[in-house]
Amino acid sequence: MNTDQIFLFAIFGGVFVLLIWGRWRYDIVAFGALMTGVVVGAVEVENAFSGFGHEATLVVALVLIVSAGLVRSGAVYLITRTMVDSSRSLGAHITLMGGIGGVLSAFMNNVAALALLMPVDIQTARKAGRVPGLSLMPLSFATILGGMATLIGTPPNIIIATIRQDRLGEGFRMFDFAPVGGIAAIAGLAFVALVGWRLIPSREDAVVRGADMAAYVAELTVPEGNKQIGRRVFELMEGAEKADVAIIGLIRNDRRLYGNARNTVLQAGDALVLEATPEALDEFRASLSLAFSDQRREELLRADSEGLDIIEVVVKPESRIAGKTAQAVGLSWRQRAVVMGISRQGRRITSQVRNSVVQPGDILLILVQKDTGNDVAEWMGALPLAARGLAVTQDSKTWAAIGLFAGAVLAASVGLIDLPIALGLVVIAYVLMRIVPLQELYDHVEWPVVVLLGSMIPLGVALETSGGTALIADWLIWLTDGWPAWAILTALMVVTMSLSDVLNNTATAIVAAPIGIEMAQRLEVSPDPFLMAVAVAASSAFLTPIGHKNNTLILGPGGYRFGDYWRMGLPLEILVIVVSIPSILVFWPL
Repeated sequence: MNTDQIFLFAIFGGVFVLLIWGRWRYDIVAFGALMTGVVVGAVEVENAFSGFGHEATLVVALVLIVSAGLVRSGAVYLITRTMVDSSRSLGAHITLMGGIGGVLSAFMNNVAALALLMPVDIQTARKAGRVPGLSLMPLSFATILGGMATLIGTPPNIIIATIRQDRLGEGFRMFDFAPVGGIAAIAGLAFVALVGWRLIPSREDAVVRGADMAAYVAELTVPEGNKQIGRRVFELMEGAEKADVAIIGLIRNDRRLYGNARNTVLQAGDALVLEATPEALDEFRASLSLAFSDQRREELLRADSEGLDIIEVVVKPESRIAGKTAQAVGLSWRQRAVVMGISRQGRRITSQVRNSVVQPGDILLILVQKDTGNDVAEWMGALPLAARGLAVTQDSKTWAAIGLFAGAVLAASVGLIDLPIALGLVVIAYVLMRIVPLQELYDHVEWPVVVLLGSMIPLGVALETSGGTALIADWLIWLTDGWPAWAILTALMVVTMSLSDVLNNTATAIVAAPIGIEMAQRLEVSPDPFLMAVAVAASSAFLTPIGHKNNTLILGPGGYRFGDYWRMGLPLEILVIVVSIPSILVFWPL
């Protein structure tokens, strides 16, 4: 290996370790890796920022804006409001929601598709009297599967198409992925609906609750003059049990009291640490005339508004508050909002709620000024879980939005216009028609994803030009020497899936696609079957909650544990491989 290859392998190794560790967000890790590559000379200075102007980066950003336009126009709500019914059986509900999610995610960002359908699924579960954990994982997997069928359904497909364009002179078109990805998606959806959901563990002792039933660790303060002053903590236990509230600790002078807290005499300013549902928490607070944890900010909230609302939101990986405390992001003074409680997979939060570092997948119980809940959630970059009205511009623009998008897809599919241009024209039309307000245009772009793409693409190109991908391809060919074609493709898919389960799927595609092309060239066969194998495998992140954002989003609301995903995910990944290999060999022969 030459010096550049050694540096690049070390950089990619560092990226993999840091992404698996999860201490820093993926965009910071990727950008740091890019800067390191430039400093050590492995990435040329003039190419350092070429990824930010790359077609794949632009297409991903445009797809996100178009997805927002379809939502704001009411196009998506037109489907969900007429098709979801809580009276259906669980199997029928999963089949319907999975089908809707799969179709939506084929034509819009799959994270956006889940974000739209997850509150609907939770509310339906509540009305049906069942835990949402039985249906949220199937919904997440369905939205991931649906993205495999089209070029714009998932970022890995966009990446692979542009890599093919750069290397072979022509990219994949809109529905080139459908014969393989579509078949894999249909088979996967059938498995999820008929068998997969039955593999989800059902625990009697687990906190597997939905948004309206989630148990939060929260704090209530004993105000000056309160009748509870002078009583011991254990004397409140009976009233707490009646309200279905668990008293789990006491905070005095910003210090958590352990062990002897039960016998502690309450003083003004003490904070009771409680575990309860939102309704039980409010009932207990009212019965004892307690105050919210941040009494001063609560008073400011009441003074500035006509009333207060309580909202529940799930923290996304890219949320502003992820990895920080509410105080660090200035939630109270920026948005006039207070975090009341945190729910984290049923585990108790041991530190003070207002000083707790929030993690992706957490559900937050937030006190906000009346009618500002959606604005606060949007500012945080979090997903509201309560039923809410969608931001619809005008119902009369629903079909116009659908028609413009369908026309762009059709024009790009038949080769009349390049996809980025077609999507760009749709964005302009949406802005001119005020389907997407101009002031909100860039709010819908996931900038961490853009930074990830812009940073990883130059590193991927450098690895390729330095001969690093050729070395990996040679190793895989040596490993599979004498194997039949289907076995070689299977090995490539297994390696790619394994990476995608622990890394961002976009980063996986950037690394694996050039390796697939190199393997095809060494074997003197068509690269297309190898690229299709990478495309399907990179999107098949079903074993962990960190492999795909959708899996992270459902972690808290579904009450899942880290090890729950593989129960349905492992047989699903095996099924995807079993179905995809014959499809690849039929539709994309060697």
